[in-house]
Amino acid sequence: MPPSQGSAHPLRLLGVYAALLAVIYALVFFTGDKDPTPKLGIDLQGGTRVTLTARTPDGSKPSQDSLRKAQEIIENRVNGLGVGGSEVVIDGDNIVITVPGDDGQQARALATTAKLYIRPVLDNESVANRGVPQQPAQSPAATPSSPAPETPEEVSPEPAPQQRVFPAQAPTEPPAPSGSPQEQAQQEIATAKAVRQSTDPTIQKAAMAALDCSKPDPLAGNDDPKLPLVACSTDGTEVFLLDKSRIDGQEIKNASSGLNQQQARHEVNLEFKSGGSDAWATLTGEYLQKRVAFVLDSKVVSAPVVQAGPQQGGRTTISGNFTATSAKELANTLKYGSLPLSFQISEAETVSATLGLSSLKAGLLAGAVGLVVVLLYCLAYYRMLGFLTGLSLVASGLAVFGIMVLLGRWIGFTLDLAGIAGLIIGIGMTADSFVVFFERIKDEMREGRSFRSAVPRGWQRARRTILSGNAVSFIAAAVLYALAVGQVRGFAFTLGLTTVLDVVVVFLVTAPLVLLASRTAFWSSPSVNGLGAIQQVARERKAADAALGESVRTR
Repeated sequence: MPPSQGSAHPLRLLGVYAALLAVIYALVFFTGDKDPTPKLGIDLQGGTRVTLTARTPDGSKPSQDSLRKAQEIIENRVNGLGVGGSEVVIDGDNIVITVPGDDGQQARALATTAKLYIRPVLDNESVANRGVPQQPAQSPAATPSSPAPETPEEVSPEPAPQQRVFPAQAPTEPPAPSGSPQEQAQQEIATAKAVRQSTDPTIQKAAMAALDCSKPDPLAGNDDPKLPLVACSTDGTEVFLLDKSRIDGQEIKNASSGLNQQQARHEVNLEFKSGGSDAWATLTGEYLQKRVAFVLDSKVVSAPVVQAGPQQGGRTTISGNFTATSAKELANTLKYGSLPLSFQISEAETVSATLGLSSLKAGLLAGAVGLVVVLLYCLAYYRMLGFLTGLSLVASGLAVFGIMVLLGRWIGFTLDLAGIAGLIIGIGMTADSFVVFFERIKDEMREGRSFRSAVPRGWQRARRTILSGNAVSFIAAAVLYALAVGQVRGFAFTLGLTTVLDVVVVFLVTAPLVLLASRTAFWSSPSVNGLGAIQQVARERKAADAALGESVRTR
């Protein structure tokens, strides 16, 4: 027997959803790498994720051009290190680096600003011997890494410094920052510059005495190359007073690392461009038997004594306390150039592969438990109508899984624990839509209508409520996605996605299934749909109304 005219519409809606699923899984299995698994975040597969926040000297918002340039340079560094499966993406005003594996330090090293300057050393002192008068000594060693300081360059006589520092000049603790993070960064950089890049000898001496090499450097990558600089060595054992920059790191043509067999140490070999080669020859001729410092991100990497000069050929070597890995990382960083912005790590997370697998199992278990609980509740309260709820959730799950696979393939979306939390909440929100629909059906049946006539009327009333509730949830997810960073955005994204799919599933699957069920004798049976008590209430109300009407007529 052909279906009635009223049943054609629900079947057509179910056909539309089936066609959507067919398109989704055709794209999954026949496009791209054809791998039907979603892309997992590092908290599920293991690895390191570092979120970098840009710091500009004036506290302004970084330009997208600068962020894209920084992204390109960091990607080149990743490729140069041979780190497979890594990602560098722009997330609003941040850059997020994801590196698989357990070596979290490697991901953090990729964020180095790498602003290299070569500055003459004017003065230096050991952190351990601060405040103890030292006699300048000539270093007999001929190696660039000799830690013994040379006699600093002679300067014109200055008045003896006072034995106190004026309050405006004192390199004491800066005032507590206030305002936005950009304003705080601007204040920290300005305070550090005023003290550590002053041209006043009194302030320079005070800055050398007060600089704490064990604390994070707010000036990192933001020092002015046209001004002197008070800086620490990378190992924190020495403080330097450096002159203005003489050679910019942009003049480096190539950089490589290697092991010096004679000295038994790892070094970074530099080759300058033509302009840098001439400047290096001039500098080494002028500072013969004196120290020059290689300053990377406002820290002195190496301060060798110039043993011969002028040095022609445009080649030199940076030596220091390098390991094979750190020398390779520094050479790779200098080779691909400095970043146009300085960054601070606002979020860093390292997860082992074992812990990631445990987290994945826990997330899947939580989702399965949530789904089973929802189904049991619906079956207990709505009888066989709860079975239709289960079919709708399965249809929604199939769509979500396929879309996750495609999004990971197309835009690099990774499913993490926060995203799984959003999906689990989405299960509850989908169940809420079913509850609204079924309760509207009950309301109609309390008015005395049959199950068949109550379903279309209940759907007309329920869909407005469903749309309103999902619209509020989607707006909340969109606002959270726009304002948040890192894993919170993954939660907001999956929450918004499941909200949209909830509407699609309710309109294209749940409503058509219930409409079809209402037209069959089996589903209309009170023992099947669990609506017998509601029908009894309707009969009692009808009997009471009839009795009331009869009593009115008899009067």
